[in-house]
Amino acid sequence: MLPEPSRSRHPASGSVLRMPETDTPCTDSFTVGEFLDLPRAAGLAVRPDGSRLVTVAATRDPEGQRYREALFELDPHGDSPPRRLTFSEAGESSPHFLPDGDLLFTSGRPDPDHTTTDDDVERLWLLPAGGGEARILAGPPGGVSKIATAPHTGRVVLATTMHPSEADWEADEAREKARKDAGVTAQLFESYPVRHWNRWLGPRHVRLFGATEPDAPWEALDPRAHPADYERASIAVSETCVVATRWNRPDDVREHVTEVVAIDWDGPGAGRPRVIAGTPRTSHGSPACSPDGRSVVCVTAPLATPERAHDVTLSLVPVDGREEPTDLLPGFDRWPGAPVWSPDGATVYYTADDGGHTLPYAVDVGTGAVTRLASSGAFDSLTPAPDGSVLYAMRSAVDEPPRAVALDPGEPDQEHRAIPTPGDDSHPPGRVRRARGEAADGTVIAGWLVLPAETATPAPLAIFVHGGPLASWTGWHWRWNPHVLAARGWAVLLPDPALSTGYGWEMVQRGWGRWGAEPYTDLMTIIDAVASREDIDASRTAAMGGSFGGYMVNWIAGHTDRFDAIVTHASLWNLEHFHGTTDLGPHWEHELGDRYLDAERYREWSPHRFVAEIATPMLVIHGERDYRVPVSEGLSLWTDLKRHSVEAVYLHFPDEDHWIGKPQHVRLWYETVLAFLDHHVLGEPWEPPELLAPGSRR
Repeated sequence: MLPEPSRSRHPASGSVLRMPETDTPCTDSFTVGEFLDLPRAAGLAVRPDGSRLVTVAATRDPEGQRYREALFELDPHGDSPPRRLTFSEAGESSPHFLPDGDLLFTSGRPDPDHTTTDDDVERLWLLPAGGGEARILAGPPGGVSKIATAPHTGRVVLATTMHPSEADWEADEAREKARKDAGVTAQLFESYPVRHWNRWLGPRHVRLFGATEPDAPWEALDPRAHPADYERASIAVSETCVVATRWNRPDDVREHVTEVVAIDWDGPGAGRPRVIAGTPRTSHGSPACSPDGRSVVCVTAPLATPERAHDVTLSLVPVDGREEPTDLLPGFDRWPGAPVWSPDGATVYYTADDGGHTLPYAVDVGTGAVTRLASSGAFDSLTPAPDGSVLYAMRSAVDEPPRAVALDPGEPDQEHRAIPTPGDDSHPPGRVRRARGEAADGTVIAGWLVLPAETATPAPLAIFVHGGPLASWTGWHWRWNPHVLAARGWAVLLPDPALSTGYGWEMVQRGWGRWGAEPYTDLMTIIDAVASREDIDASRTAAMGGSFGGYMVNWIAGHTDRFDAIVTHASLWNLEHFHGTTDLGPHWEHELGDRYLDAERYREWSPHRFVAEIATPMLVIHGERDYRVPVSEGLSLWTDLKRHSVEAVYLHFPDEDHWIGKPQHVRLWYETVLAFLDHHVLGEPWEPPELLAPGSRR
């Protein structure tokens, strides 16, 4: 049974969230090219003595066809500019410090001593604290996908992929070579699912390996693991054990959940995982080990039912298994994520969406007291300084790219201290305002409105509907950036309708299993409120969305003709068919019900039933390698639109997935969208990008 949710809005403090209306110093322009040139900083690692802070920043390579990551050292005091540490063509990521200050990272740099392995395989490297060349610590043929380190002993864990039948890396490499030499790419599956997001789950599967120190032999931590157990593994390491999440694999695929296991380094149970958090019908994730190794904190979410949305909390889990996990945040009406411990083990820091922001919080493990540490912005990568005096984080805002900041670990609703970060000198010209509308039942529907620089005439309006659907607009967005449009004179609304996070459990329940009801009417409510502004031209509007946002604009297309153009990306079109082709179809049964026994919800809220009502021109965009919303959805939508004589264009990316990631394709995405809007909303001639050859007009 799901816990009864709290109805308190801000349990951390009695203050009201500040909604700043920002007019930061801005650049003269913000073209697609300038947007693509921005360094993309993400993640933090701090040296055990607190003297060094490292982040990863991605920039376009000289050919402009991929983003290349590099490690940058940041000044924890904020006095010096960032300093680049790595320069390889392959790029570097996943920085982790060892106790002596050596820096681990992953990279696809070629292994000079192993010429038979593909050069793009990610390996584990060590950069000495005292200077010198980086060297390889581990080069499993399946690559290194994740690493974790113990804070005091230097023990290291990595995740790699291996053929299930092989016991070591040498045998795995031989098996892969045999497949390639035979020209075999076929796979045989015996369990569900078979793919996830953008890749097939095989023929290699995730395995965990550990070393007691950097140069010690690597040993399999769980040699008897099910081939797919660790596909979504999160790893944490203490001095005594490894903690990881893995899929619980019951016979009924409708009950897929993740559990937390502990694998002891030493003693009679070494190498045998034991479940420490595995409640039936409940998923556990993002585990973090306490400094003393006795406890783990993890995100806990019981499965939902079609009648009742799930809730999310943090659980405190004893590693020895002698006591049941306890709820660390009873009554906290937000969804926590990404927990980390303070160095003394007295506090757990975490983030949670809250009223259009993603804010940092601290909970006292002993008393349960919660403190909200900031009141605006979107925070992630919470990283306590080793002495506990500072909490570092990455922070962005709707109008600010991510940058490193420092917080006082105990001060409520404070102003952050900025730390120079690659890309932090960009200030796009859009002006950000908080927008609100009131639904018929009195519910306040909120969002962000990005306005162009001061203009003499009202601006055309574009609405960006977020994906998820359990998400909200809280910070800078690399995929759907409103400032690209605002710099061209558009106003862009980023609304948070029913099902959006950050407004309490009841806001999620409001739209649960009713995708075309309150989520749709809430959107119309806030759009009406914004369209009534004097600086908005309500006669020139467009609706845009991706994933669930694409679903919503498809639904909008069949229920109103108020928009001049609609852009739908990676969108759901036929919910009943989607269930059988998406990567994890049974997941949606927790909200929409058992399709095999009662498909009524799938049919009731499926946009495809209203194709005959669509009159608005539509731009359909899809990636061939999208396994979350398969390309069959985009093709079905396109076919139905053309069959019903709707004016439509289809933009297809054969080598992209749920997100468009390659810089040259991101440019074409924006250029095509802008050309489509210019034509159908602003009345300009249809001029698609020169590199996209138009199809036949017969």
